[in-house]
Amino acid sequence: MRFLSAAVLLALTLVCGPAAAQQPIRIGSFLSTTGPAAFLGDPEIKTLKLYVDKLNAQGGVLGRKLELVVYDDGGDAAKANAFAKRLIESDKVDLIIGGTTTGTTMSVVPVVEAAGIPFISLAGGIVVIEPVRKWVFKTPGTDRQSVERIFGDMRARGFAKVGLLSETSGLGQSSRQEALKLAPKYGLTLVGDETYAQKDTDMTPQLTRLRNAPGVQALLVVGVGQGPAMATRNVDQLAIKLPLYHTHGVAALDFIELTGKASEGVRMAAPALIVVDDLPANDPQKAVLSAYRKAFKDQWQEEPATFGGYAYDALTIATDAIKRAGGTEREKVRAAIEATRGHVGTAGVFSLSPEDHMGLEMGSFRMVEVRGGTFRLVK
Repeated sequence: MRFLSAAVLLALTLVCGPAAAQQPIRIGSFLSTTGPAAFLGDPEIKTLKLYVDKLNAQGGVLGRKLELVVYDDGGDAAKANAFAKRLIESDKVDLIIGGTTTGTTMSVVPVVEAAGIPFISLAGGIVVIEPVRKWVFKTPGTDRQSVERIFGDMRARGFAKVGLLSETSGLGQSSRQEALKLAPKYGLTLVGDETYAQKDTDMTPQLTRLRNAPGVQALLVVGVGQGPAMATRNVDQLAIKLPLYHTHGVAALDFIELTGKASEGVRMAAPALIVVDDLPANDPQKAVLSAYRKAFKDQWQEEPATFGGYAYDALTIATDAIKRAGGTEREKVRAAIEATRGHVGTAGVFSLSPEDHMGLEMGSFRMVEVRGGTFRLVK
């Protein structure tokens, strides 16, 4: 029979309509929960699970439950690329949150752009959003902003000659390029320029050369995960007394746990989460940061890291956009993400635009210092 009666059509509408409306909103994610960047990926996955459960307990978004589909790429760019394709083609997700590192993020950019699916990265490199790509957004501040904050602090302390040690991939490589471009702007000279591979376990040769660089007054290490922690221990082992700086790639208590007393006095540009107790009561982020930290500690019995905060920001920006878009139609969600204004998150206050797919000011980074085994705000 080729045609259905009006009564049958009405019955099908009554049965199928509500069921279709209750289809879950599928959030896809690929994260580095194992491997060298695991101390970034671990708080990210914990945050996504925590807040997806919280949202579902509150009735979901637009009356629809959220379904989280996650893969562990182990920090491998090729695996990240394959998982992104699986999320889009097989899992049929509505949007993607992920990319723990700059390297894994960049490997999937062509995939999400070709598919036309909203993608919010958790990686720090400015290459993620510069140039602007239609479907790609990010929540952490950029390495350019982090390096600028550090160089400003160095200049204020009277330093002029800096030794640079950078990871050869991802955020390290991107940060190195930014440091080379920005040093003259701040009246700094890079008197040493050394690199290390992500899986290296000893940087003493590079650090020895930096220590012997002519007139060196401070050191800057750029990278993520365990590499910068190893470099910090090596600085201590070599009894190098130069001021040591890191970027936001290690803004977590795990860094202090890995380095112990070797990290005392280390400075870095970082989001405000790790110094929330030092913030004044009128800081616009304080309430959001305090609530996120409490929820994370209550659920996981540990302090959250800034990296988990990036996942919180991505999920809240995405779900807010879905509400404003009235559903999960990709172009409408993408446009709503791009139109986000004044969204208070853990990384800062987000105001995106067609020209800026991150929407954070440089002031979102705070200068912090390791003192007494914890992070403290530099006044």
